[in-house]
Amino acid sequence: MKSLANLHSGIIWAALATVLGVLLLVVRVLYVMFRRGPGPARMKAAKTLVVLGSGGHTAEMLMLLDSVDKALYSPRSYVVAATDPMSGPKALARERTWQNMDSPTGFLIYQIPRSREVGQSYITSVATTLYSLVFAFGLVFKELPDLVLVNGPGTCIPICAAAFAYRVLGLAGTRVVYVESIARTRRFSLSAKLLYHLRMADLLFVQWEQLARTYPRAVYAGRLY
Repeated sequence: MKSLANLHSGIIWAALATVLGVLLLVVRVLYVMFRRGPGPARMKAAKTLVVLGSGGHTAEMLMLLDSVDKALYSPRSYVVAATDPMSGPKALARERTWQNMDSPTGFLIYQIPRSREVGQSYITSVATTLYSLVFAFGLVFKELPDLVLVNGPGTCIPICAAAFAYRVLGLAGTRVVYVESIARTRRFSLSAKLLYHLRMADLLFVQWEQLARTYPRAVYAGRLY
């Protein structure tokens, strides 16, 4: 009887510890979600992870980077989808221009599986997103960037989710900044909606006032490129 009582006591304490752990995790997640912001002013360059979303998203991101002080966003790493043969070479070409040399240095280009192909059903994209997420967690942990800069599409979601998770766990202080496409005048893209409503983005910039009125936590920045 004594051993049975000890067993019941152990089960109760294990259950209480589990409940307490879950509650602490929930509190931590809510704290990170609702207390996030641009962070303190930096006195040094920010290690930056840039997600290139292919096609027009890549073109817009590289135009945005054209206008910033590259010394403040350095070293840079780029993330491209494994099925995107163009974005990596475009980033390399831009680095050659910025650094004015044929063999630029100080940056890396990574590939991860695409979470969702154009036209892929949302049901099947669950599996591909989980597969991409595994690679994203490894990549973000390897880089531990100060800043993740994204503008969609779905390729960016696993990277942002990994950065958010590591911040919840206290393993990194990565900030996520999302820049909505100039083509989005009235409604968010799916990626922007996810990052906005799940509060995974510290800052979400829009380029049209209408969007800022529709989504009050978004920051109206005007034309960025």
